[in-house]
Amino acid sequence: MSLDPKEFAGHTTSALSDALDRLGLPGSAWGIRALGDGQRMVGRAFTVRYVPAGHPAGTVGDYIDDIEPGWVVVLDNDGRTDCTVWGDILTAVAAHRGVAGTAINGVCRDTRRALDIHYPIYSAGRFMRTGKDRVEVAEMGSTVSLGDAQVRQADILVGDDDGVVVIPAAYEEKVLEVANEIAEREASILSEAIEKGSLREARAHYGYHLLQRRESTED
Repeated sequence: MSLDPKEFAGHTTSALSDALDRLGLPGSAWGIRALGDGQRMVGRAFTVRYVPAGHPAGTVGDYIDDIEPGWVVVLDNDGRTDCTVWGDILTAVAAHRGVAGTAINGVCRDTRRALDIHYPIYSAGRFMRTGKDRVEVAEMGSTVSLGDAQVRQADILVGDDDGVVVIPAAYEEKVLEVANEIAEREASILSEAIEKGSLREARAHYGYHLLQRRESTED
């Protein structure tokens, strides 16, 4: 964990997705959407995995007490849309404690509070039915799923209006380097296209169509 996650804050998920493509890394979480427009989330992942409840049923967890400010809660409810593992109380406590946001492989509820206080939530949707006695915490700090992306504890998550990307901790420096390059070249393309009047020529000049072309992540 060599980087401050805030170093990724200036990048869109689009630029970071292109950087992941360039490096041949997965990480764009398909089907995980922003709860509201204009929200933004950057932080390291605190992972929690759920399984169907046993008998007697376990709990949906009090993990929120263990999360440091600036981290992102990542809840893997196996993509279930019939019950939720995040609601009103968790939103209020997480926001009060400076948690950076929540990403759910499943659905959330009590969304009005999150929208009112501008707490970032990314999920597969909304549904009001509780997960209590339907699912239970199986593991914390393990590798989980978020949409079709894999998330390990302490990976960096970035969310904006377009969704969520997962930056593997093992490659975070390289992803940031490539994202910086892509952002700089795209800014140059835009500037030249406006100044000289030809987007085609500006794209050719700066190699736009090669920006996300895959390269090896091997040293």
